[in-house]
Formats: sequence, structure tokens, C-alpha cells
Amino acid sequence: MSDPQPPTDQLEKMQVTEAAAPAKTESKKKKGGGKKEKTPPKPEREWTPEMETDFQRILTVGEECISPEELKKLITAKGRGSEHPVGFNLYDGFEPSGRMHIAQGVFKAMNVNKCTEEGTNSTFTFWVADWFALMNDKMGGDLEKIKIVGKYLIEVWKAAGMNLDHVVFKWASEEITDKADIYWPTMLDVARRFNVTRIKKCCQIMGRLEGNLTSAQVLYPLMQCTDVFFLKADICQLGVDQRKVNMLAREYCDAAKIKNKPIILSHHMLYGLKAGQEKMSKSDPDSAVFMEDTAADVERKIMAAYCPDKEEEVKEESKEETDAGKESMQLTKDTLKNPCLDYIKNIILCPPGSTFTVNGTTYSEFEPIKADFLAGKISGDELKKGLIDALNNLLEPVRDHFTNDENAKDLLEKVKQYKREGNTKVSEKKIRRLDLVSQGKVDAGCHAVFAPLPSSNPALEEALSTLSCLKAGEEGKSKVLMLPDWTGRVCNSCDADLKAINAFYTIFIAALNALDSDLMKSVVIMKQSDAILADPSNYWISVINVGRHFSLDDVMGSNMQDSEGVGIVIGRLMKIADVMGLTPSSIGFTGSEDNTIEKGLIDRYFDEKLETMSKPSFAVVETPSLVLQDIEDEAHKTENYEYFILDDPKVNGKSKMKKAFCEPGNIEFCPPIVLANAFAAGDIEIKRSEENGGDVIYKEQADMEADFKSGALHPGDLKATASTIMVGVLDKIASAIKADKEATQASKALKAFAKKMAKKKK
Repeated sequence: MSDPQPPTDQLEKMQVTEAAAPAKTESKKKKGGGKKEKTPPKPEREWTPEMETDFQRILTVGEECISPEELKKLITAKGRGSEHPVGFNLYDGFEPSGRMHIAQGVFKAMNVNKCTEEGTNSTFTFWVADWFALMNDKMGGDLEKIKIVGKYLIEVWKAAGMNLDHVVFKWASEEITDKADIYWPTMLDVARRFNVTRIKKCCQIMGRLEGNLTSAQVLYPLMQCTDVFFLKADICQLGVDQRKVNMLAREYCDAAKIKNKPIILSHHMLYGLKAGQEKMSKSDPDSAVFMEDTAADVERKIMAAYCPDKEEEVKEESKEETDAGKESMQLTKDTLKNPCLDYIKNIILCPPGSTFTVNGTTYSEFEPIKADFLAGKISGDELKKGLIDALNNLLEPVRDHFTNDENAKDLLEKVKQYKREGNTKVSEKKIRRLDLVSQGKVDAGCHAVFAPLPSSNPALEEALSTLSCLKAGEEGKSKVLMLPDWTGRVCNSCDADLKAINAFYTIFIAALNALDSDLMKSVVIMKQSDAILADPSNYWISVINVGRHFSLDDVMGSNMQDSEGVGIVIGRLMKIADVMGLTPSSIGFTGSEDNTIEKGLIDRYFDEKLETMSKPSFAVVETPSLVLQDIEDEAHKTENYEYFILDDPKVNGKSKMKKAFCEPGNIEFCPPIVLANAFAAGDIEIKRSEENGGDVIYKEQADMEADFKSGALHPGDLKATASTIMVGVLDKIASAIKADKEATQASKALKAFAKKMAKKKK
């Protein structure tokens, strides 16, 4: 085999920053205009026989490797004999969901030992996916029970002979909580880059068909993809059934411009012991040998196992079958599908140097066993008896451990008890949620309003709507304005650019203060990310529980298509969790379609799951549209003059109003009338010459509309007055931004971002 060609700069650690931004690769210029010389590449390491041995041994773990060339480069850069201080990292996640069968136990132990043989310079990280078990509704969604099961599984591996010298166990709930400021922004970034259709394709990892998904099960592949980067995994060493989500991680690297993709090493999925079972089932105890099964259990199960000695006819699957998410778990063609032979090949003969004895004959390779069985030299019963003996030899140390070790014995008894109890739902008396009231951040029974999602052009209309929602609160109730910055990120607002998102809200708050300083003095302003990071564990558990309650179709509602970003779904779940955290007595909403869907979900969740909490009332505020152009009439539409933005210079009050749609007599769509009445401090006085009717004062919008419709009020006079009003509004906002250094910088940053995005679209 020829020597591999590793990258000249060596492989870097796979790591995603909080914003998942690609690393800058441009050379920095020296003072004086010269370019900094690039560091010369390190000389390539020689490919040694020992490295080749590691490479070939690790390859035997997978039924598929994506890709062998990348694996060779990884071993060259970080493997045996390298100067890399950590070496390369393999990862597998396991969901603590019940007893462990032999594929998870012995088979996994053997594969880990192959990957971490002394001197290989590798570490195998086991991700104890307790949060994932919660999302998949295992153990009734009881996190404490899930943790007990996780501890039991670790004891099984210890007893099964897994060499733990280069193995690390990390608990998802603990690691995620400790590094919430890294984990969750990465998850949000993953989510924003994929649509619902792509995430549905990962449904097989949850054992669910696409049409039967809860919203929490959409979170599952997004979090599992995040795990790869959070754990800095170089190799994803999971089963073939996890292949789709591992491919999602590689696709994410393309989207986020991450250079070094995780290598996928997918191990074989052992057949169930019954005919037609392409995968073992924990819900069917006779479909697999379990790690603490007695010798009698093993004999009974194997003797009853499906054991064909003739090839099956190849049946071509219909499109309906493959589209339903039931595609085969096997990557290699097998027309025999004999689980007994499968056990012999992938478990008994898995360790290097292992043998299998039947009828007094000892075999060191699988193919001669299969050939003799198909030729009739070994009968089905003889094959099974040899397998029973071999399996019991492997399982005896595990039985001894769970019989003689008191801790292991106690864990097993608890797991068995959970199994007898069934999937009983956890008591809902204790509601896991963010509690901003007990933290002293908000008053009980406040009036809550959610600011709009950020954009590169903060609209004046959004500020007006927000102020109207704040005013809709009951007299005497404290008011809270939540800035949903993380929801903005997951919904891809401002291209999830953290600096742009923060700039938007800085300008937005400055504008609100300028427009109504008296009101804003009494408003508590809270950034969503700050609130979440005050208690991330309870917050995200509440998001998961909300997702478990609603189907994906419920949360998507009637206005979402599968082609849209899955981040919208996550954002809606977060909105309900935000409301639970604030526990407001009322919420100010506009009547937009999105808000109507979210209001319905909040209503349902409080009615159906939160009987012990007071449901908030909703103050639905109808605010006028402040668009300047008739969007449906392309003939009257002028680019960049559709609406006022918060940091428009005051001169735009006149220039944009001049180009505003204002058809004589048309009061169905007349932006100058709407804007003048929305922002006038009191009565509206229109000045005009005596020959044109003289000055006129309007106390009511209806009177102005009547005169405009009849022709008594000319468009030119109306626009002149509206322009004066809007110049004053924009001047007030501009002065507030100019007086605030942070807001001034934010305005510049947001304009620079808008220009960058405009160039990107070209």
C-alpha cells in the first residue's frame, strides 16, 4: 500500500466556536504593507508498519468507513508515534434505556479494545446520553432512573473485558450544563443550517417513522450532531443505524466551513434471533442474548433462534417500503440472514486470535464455518451448541460480577425493577423549568412582551408594535421585555451573526427609549441568552418536555413547510419555555400568523400539562402596517423605500415619504395617513394656502381619511405634513443613538453587516 498524503498543516482539533464561525485563513499584513510569510509545512511523517497495523485493525471495526483515506491522514497526524499531545478521539453515544444486550456489551467492548490498543495514541469517549433518553421518553422520562441505567451499563463493560485505560465516560446532562455557553450555541448553529426534510431523514436513529415524530425527536439528531463537535471527535464509531446523523455532521462541516470532517466508522448491526429481525430489540427479550442472562437463558434463546441453511430469494423492496424509513440496517448484501452465524462471525471471532469449536473441530476463520454449515457438515443444532458454549464463556465474567459485586448487583436489581414497572410516566408534580421569579430577575405576575427577531434593517413598525404591546399590560403590573437573541440565532436571523444580533437589539432599545422614555423607564429588559444561562439545565429540560408533548406537525402548524429551517420549530419550543420561565400574568402579542400559532401552543401546554401554574392571558394588539409602498403593486414599488428603519437619518423622513404611495382618494392603502396618525404627538395640523382651503386641524384619523377620499385633502399637502412628523421622529431616534456610544457603534456595525450580506447575495 502506498504511503498516505497527510495535509501539510496537520489535522487540527475539531472544534466549533460559540457562533460556529469558520476560522479566518487570510494572511495578516505586516506594518508597512508587506504580507506575513506563511509558516512552512511540517515534514510528512513516514508511514510505518506499526501505523499500517493500527489502520487495518481499526478498519475491521466498521462495516463502512467514510473514509479510509481520511483515517490514514488522521493516524499520520495524531496516531502512534506522533507528537500530538492528546492523540485522536473516537466517540460513541449510548442511551441508558434498559438492559444491555450482547451487541452493546461484548461486541462494543471488543471494538473499543481494537481502537485503543496500547500505543495507538487514541482515546475512546463514551457519551452517556441521558438527555437523549429523556427526549426519547425512556424510563418514563425520569432522569434519575435514566442515570441508574447508565451506571449499570458502565458496570457491564467493566465486566465484559473492556480495557478502560484509554476510555472516558462523560454524562451528557453534566457536561452540557457545565459548558452550556458552548454547547447550546453550537446546537443552535447546527439547527439553523438544515431544513425539516433533512432532519426527518435522521428519524431512524430514534426508531420512529417520519409521520410519527414528536417535536423533541427533532431535537435528537440536532443534539447528536452537536455532540460530535462538542466532544472534539475525530471518529464517530457508532452503529450503521446512526449513519444518517453522522453524515449530518459531515454536511454541517461543509455548511459551517469546518475543514476537518469527522470520520465515520459504522459497525455492523447484529441480527435479532428471530426470523426477519434486522436488529436486536430491547423490548423483545427473546430477540437477543442479554449480558446478565443465565446459562439456561442463553441455551433457550439460541436453541430457539432462527438458523436457515439456504439462501433467501432476493426480494426487491417497493418504493413505499424504502420511503417509510425502514431501509435495511445492513450495508453488505446477505441473502442468508442467519443470526447464529452472525453471532459467530461478529462476536465469537471478533477478537484477534479467537477461535470457534464445534463437533471437536476448531476454526479460526469464519468462512470455513459457514461453508461447512451450508454443506451439511455441521447441523443447525451442532452449530447452536457450539455457539452456546462460546457465549457462556464470554458472559460468565459478567454474571460473576453482577453476582458478587454489591454495587453492580444493586444496579441490576433496580434496572430489572424499572423493566417490571414498564414505561410509567414520571410524576409531573415537579415542573422542570427556568424560574426567573425565584431568581429575583422578574416580578411574579408580570406583563411580558417578546421583542421581534433581529434583522439587518430594524423597522420602525416593529418598535411601534413593541411599544403598543408593552402598553397593553394591566395598570400596576411590572413589564418585562425579552430580547430573543438565541431564538434569532436558531432561526438564522442576521445570518446568526452574534455581533449583528446584539447590534440590532442595542439600536432597538435606544429607539424605544427615544420614542417613549417614560414607558421604558418602568420596563425590565432581559436578554434571552442571559436568562437561559442562569439555569440552562432546567431551561432545556423544559424545552425537551414541551417537545415531548407536541407532535412535530403541531408545532409546525399550517404555515410551515418541510423545506423551511428546522430552527423555526426549535424557536417555537423555546418561546413556550421562555413563558414558563417568566410566569407572566399576561403577554402582549401582535396578531401575526406566527404569534397566533405560538399563542395556541402556549394555551394548550398550560391547559394540558401545567395545571398547577396560572395560565397567562393574552393582550393581542393590532398595530398598523407602516410600509411605504404597495407591495402587491410592483409598478409603485421602489427599492429600499418600502419602510422606515430605526437608524434612518432624519433626511430620509422627507425623501422616503416623497416616494411613498399616495394615490388620490385611496384610503385603503395610504401610508402618509397611517404614519402621521401613528406618530403625531397630538392633533395633526396641515398647513396650506388660503386658496387651497387654508390650514386644517384633524383630531381623528377618520376625519382625515374622509377629506382625503373626497379630494378635500390633497396628496401633496398630506405628504408635506407627514414628512415633517417623520423627520421629527427620525431626528429623535438619531439623536438618541448619537448620544449613546454603544448604540452609535451598533448602528455602524449593523450597516456594515447589511452591506456584507448584500454582497454575499450577488
